[in-house]
Amino acid sequence: MQEGISLHGLARGPSRRWVALGVVCLGQLMLTLDTTIVNIALPSIQRELGFSAAALTWVPNAYLIALGSFLLLGGRLGDLWGRTPMFLTGIAVFTAASLACGLAGSPGVLVFARFVQGVGAAVMASGILALIVVEFPDPAGRATATSVYTFVAIAGGSLGLIIGGWVTQALGWHWIFFINVPVGIAAFAAGRVTLERPPAGEARRGVDWVGSALITLSCLAGITAIVRSENVGIGSAGTVGLLLLALALLVAFFVVERRIPDPILPPRILRTGSLTVVAGSRWLLLLGNFGAFFVGVLYFQHVKGFSPRETGAAFLPQTLLVAAMSVGPAIRLARRFGLLATFLTGDAAVIVGIGWLAVVLRPHTPYFPWVALPLALMGFGMGTAFISSTQLGLADVARGDAGIASGVLNMSQQIGAATGVALLGTIAATRATALEHRGVAMADALCSGYRLSLALGAALVFVSLVAAGLLLHDARPGAPSRV
Repeated sequence: MQEGISLHGLARGPSRRWVALGVVCLGQLMLTLDTTIVNIALPSIQRELGFSAAALTWVPNAYLIALGSFLLLGGRLGDLWGRTPMFLTGIAVFTAASLACGLAGSPGVLVFARFVQGVGAAVMASGILALIVVEFPDPAGRATATSVYTFVAIAGGSLGLIIGGWVTQALGWHWIFFINVPVGIAAFAAGRVTLERPPAGEARRGVDWVGSALITLSCLAGITAIVRSENVGIGSAGTVGLLLLALALLVAFFVVERRIPDPILPPRILRTGSLTVVAGSRWLLLLGNFGAFFVGVLYFQHVKGFSPRETGAAFLPQTLLVAAMSVGPAIRLARRFGLLATFLTGDAAVIVGIGWLAVVLRPHTPYFPWVALPLALMGFGMGTAFISSTQLGLADVARGDAGIASGVLNMSQQIGAATGVALLGTIAATRATALEHRGVAMADALCSGYRLSLALGAALVFVSLVAAGLLLHDARPGAPSRV
């Protein structure tokens, strides 16, 4: 750390960890923005590069597939080789791939660059929560740091729509990728100065490459099946075949993990009840929330005729409520009522918000209050549930497993988002197409499809609430932690 002290006074003493928090949250903001920012630019990309309608879906999906598939490997490598080196490696790969995306002159190059960008995002994301829990061992500091992280992780999706709309209209689609380059360089430089590094010789243990390959290929097959189902159907031979392959690889993975001395996913992690339950609950929560988010984008653009900028602005009630809850109220609620009660309250608010939209969404529904208020409820719920669930999930995890636990939570989050977009989007499109064939007006058919998919999303979040309520024990932010 001597180099950091000589370069920046902020890298010295108590202030260093807050600068480090800013660095990791900047990384989180970049990868969250890129899950949505590209959606606004898809029509421009299609026109300029000549994508077919089916191939265009791979621009966002290549990123989501890589991000969800490599999180577990990235988390384990961070535990073995050091979280800071892996985080910085992820930033470097993500930034270089962003530049390649902006320079892409053909569909194949752009899709490949987006996949590499997702790999960099996965390596970066897998260590973010681990770095936070290590940098903030005290309950009060960790609660505040988690609040900041939550706001960035949740609000980044809405910000991506706003920024994507403005940049695409003002500068062109290339710049939605170019803007990552200076930000990534700044984050890399600041990270080298502020983030702690493992002592020499502490890491460099063996890596479970067989298990890593099995779980990564299983995730690749499973997520690819899910995102392809939007175009080819969930019951198609290709989709079913990929899902069966993913299941077979997953079974092989667990068999291998039980027989080797240093597995990528130690069996003791799966015996950490709070982590596995929270991961499953967050998967369902993110599935419903991001699926509803995607359906909302379609509704605003295809039914209400909103511009890209207007679509991003329409989600401000959700973004602002996430921000409001993340800066303190959610933690105060957790300290008074407990982490589990706060998580369940957030889940319930998301259910009511999505369910409300499932009832009122029509072609001529006024934005305020009938759409704005449920979006605000969803923002309140996500800002409340995300903070408490993060602390619940990591509460019983040993310090040496913080990286892999972080990878498990992040993987459940990213796979939930990808699943929600594909599943709810497919249901909405299938329902709308069937109604149009019966002679129903396009706007009414679309809204009927959106309402059906939102109802399913609310039901899945309800399953998350029930599972958490039955299987988790309550705790408060100040409770002892092994991390």
